[in-house]
Amino acid sequence: MSTETAEPGHGHSPAAWTAVTIMLIAFTIGTVAFFLDLAWLVWASAGLLVVGLIVGWVLARAGYGVGGAKTTPSTH
Repeated sequence: MSTETAEPGHGHSPAAWTAVTIMLIAFTIGTVAFFLDLAWLVWASAGLLVVGLIVGWVLARAGYGVGGAKTTPSTH
C-alpha cells in the first residue's frame, strides 16, 4: 500500500539557494579575515551574512520560495 505525501521542499528554491550562497561567501570571507587578523573585514562579513538572510526572506516573500507563485515544483 503506497501513500502519497506532499514533499515539503527542503529549501529547494531560488530564495534558499541565493541566501545560502551569499551566507557561505560571507562565512568564507570572515574565516579568512579572522585568520589574517583583519577585524574590520570579519565584521563586514558578519554584515554580509545578515544581508544574505534578508535577501532570502525578501525573495521568499516575492514568490521565489518553496511553493511560491514564481517557482515551478520539481519532481524527483
